[in-house]
Amino acid sequence: MKVVINAQNGIVNNGNSCKIVYIMRKAVQGEKITLGFIGGSITQGCSSSLPTTCYAYLVYQWWIKTFPKAEFEYVNAGIGGTTSEFASARVEADLLSKNPDFVMVEFSVNDENTAHFMETYEGLIRRIIKADSSPASMILHNIMYDSGKNAQEAHMEIGKHYQIPCVSIREAVYPEILKEKLKAADIAPDNLHPNDLGHEILAQVVCAYLEKCYQELESEVMCVDKLSQVLAEPITKNRYESSFRYQNGNCNPVLNGFVPDLTKQTDIREIFKNGWYGEARGASVQFETEARCIALQYRKTIQKPAPIALAILDYDEEHAILLDANFEEDWGDSLALVTIYESERKDAHHLEIRIIEDHPEDQLPFYLTSVICS
Repeated sequence: MKVVINAQNGIVNNGNSCKIVYIMRKAVQGEKITLGFIGGSITQGCSSSLPTTCYAYLVYQWWIKTFPKAEFEYVNAGIGGTTSEFASARVEADLLSKNPDFVMVEFSVNDENTAHFMETYEGLIRRIIKADSSPASMILHNIMYDSGKNAQEAHMEIGKHYQIPCVSIREAVYPEILKEKLKAADIAPDNLHPNDLGHEILAQVVCAYLEKCYQELESEVMCVDKLSQVLAEPITKNRYESSFRYQNGNCNPVLNGFVPDLTKQTDIREIFKNGWYGEARGASVQFETEARCIALQYRKTIQKPAPIALAILDYDEEHAILLDANFEEDWGDSLALVTIYESERKDAHHLEIRIIEDHPEDQLPFYLTSVICS
């Protein structure tokens, strides 16, 4: 099926292209370039027929074809069903540790268009900007194809503030759907995850901006003076730039009926690893930490019934947060993330996760993947 779109319409913020042009100049000279991608299920490639037909790999292929003398490394750090709140805590281990030269960020359908996710997104972006490899960055705004909804307004405010190029599927593709020149079902059967054709269109929109940068390279426009810009001041409270994860390899909580999961994690998408699990009512795991923000990651499972737990902060059982491991969807188990505390001041806290309900027919234990603190 042939689909014609005006990919240039998707360029919604030109930003500062100088870093991308600089990376391209290195590629022309035959240097090694590491291309990194971080996002949710669309970046991971869910609903593409092969890993090589997702938009991220197609963008990687554009670089290879455009710069045949260079050596390229491809790092796909997409994890389905995750947000920028989780990404801000994992970006160092999953992507920045690979010293990327170029990073594409995609969370606009997983995040909500709220102040909270604007702040978590800023934390993620600032960590990328401040990485040792000083990568060039781009932002991709995907959409819900039935409604056009995404977190573009909040995310693009961050992109503009830090002069990061932004491209939008809402501007490039959604108008064609509204005009009935293109059917959403032809490119994203579930109105969210693109099929191979949908991924090809995403890559066209991203590469339209890269082609624009390539023209700057060809015209010898280098703007060296803009390569080492001073990092702008945050526009949110910026509590999530310092996010880190407690898992069983880097802390020693008090365990009462919970057991650390010591099975080896071989891929970042093996999301239920390195945590703790408990089965019986009354089992608990307790942490001591200092933080301004605290979030919990746990497994919600379709294998019901499942245990139910409470998150009790600073012994305040009256305001405990319910952690129900029963997942009402049917597509598979989910890595739930719930923010249980936010404050402007960093204080010491006691956190207890306690199972309050189990069932004889439970097939899986309650699984606490991590505690994320900022």
